[in-house]
Amino acid sequence: MNLHSFILFVVPVLIAMTSQPARGEGRIQVEKDISYHGGDRAEQADLYLPPAGKPGELRPGIVIIHGGGWMIGRRNGRHEVNIGMTLAEHGYVCLSIDYLLQPQATDAPRIWPRNLHDCKTAVRWLRAHAAKYQIDVDHIGVIGGSAGGYLASMVGLTGPESALDPQGPYGDQSCRVQAVVDLYGSMVIAPHRIRILVDPSNLDAVKQVTPLSHVDSGDPPVLILHGAADTTVPLQDAEMFAAALQEARVVHELVIIPDAGHSFGLQPEQQDLRPLVLEFLDKFLKHAGPRAE
Repeated sequence: MNLHSFILFVVPVLIAMTSQPARGEGRIQVEKDISYHGGDRAEQADLYLPPAGKPGELRPGIVIIHGGGWMIGRRNGRHEVNIGMTLAEHGYVCLSIDYLLQPQATDAPRIWPRNLHDCKTAVRWLRAHAAKYQIDVDHIGVIGGSAGGYLASMVGLTGPESALDPQGPYGDQSCRVQAVVDLYGSMVIAPHRIRILVDPSNLDAVKQVTPLSHVDSGDPPVLILHGAADTTVPLQDAEMFAAALQEARVVHELVIIPDAGHSFGLQPEQQDLRPLVLEFLDKFLKHAGPRAE
């Protein structure tokens, strides 16, 4: 091989080989099929880990909650993977979870509040495993779409005073989060949807499952993203949520995506939402000081 061929073909290969990061460094790792309940539950989780940081460096944690009307959906759906990879690329440790779903049978026991308990248990799991994964326990957020947006909001809005925190596992850890991203979640649940969670004739139960009933001044910052053309969850839900947060003086932002319908990820065709979501999470989970539990 002459010098010209060596420079043209071999040198680029050598440069590429020497520039590749060592195994496990400089790239996202995904740990799949985690039994985050600590038992034999069928519902599991996938953990998205950002590229290795400096020793002792803490990273914020995020719980990702899928949609599906509380009846279908998986932790590794297209939107959930996109969210996990996007946030992990920017230094967040993300736990995307399955949670208890309602069987199709009309006579099946209702899943409420066990589906919410699963989401809160995921928050606790991040805190319980903080040392292993370098997670900042003072800065945990939650994000979800549709039914997952509803559950994400409920995680943020309800504390021990609501009697909606699970007893265990990891009962020594807090369920509190410091930021919520709600993508097109239901705030005023339609009657046919209420039946999935509670008996609609039980007004106390209906109030308990309604997010607007739990808004108060101690709630974490909330980013609401909703499509203007959403015919599944009306835009009015998002506007009512924002109005309730405003009245309670909770830090929040409502972003309406023109022409967008229901069920979009961070990159709908109308607008790339990644910079917006990252700016919000960075502000309250990376650049904010510790928050009391």
